[in-house]
Amino acid sequence: MIFKRVGDVRPYPDHGYAQRQWAAIAPHQVRLDQLVTTKRTLDLEALLEEDSTFYGDLFAHVVAWRGDLYLEDGLHRALRAALQQRQTMHARVLQLDG
Repeated sequence: MIFKRVGDVRPYPDHGYAQRQWAAIAPHQVRLDQLVTTKRTLDLEALLEEDSTFYGDLFAHVVAWRGDLYLEDGLHRALRAALQQRQTMHARVLQLDG
């Protein structure tokens, strides 16, 4: 099992965070098997591109809400980590009340 659960929605309220606000959150390691995805599908091209983070954040975005960690952005990074047989990845985690 790679993820805790595969989802296709964001069950938490809209946080309104922009890229600049995400960048202010220090990244730390999260376990892949604790993540709940918010997308069911992945563009294979995004997974295989070597420069896929060139225009985005180097770290995945995770929202902590009601005891779960939701992978909001960075599914391709998480799958790449799993393919490399890693159990953790670095992510920025936004704590939402709930």
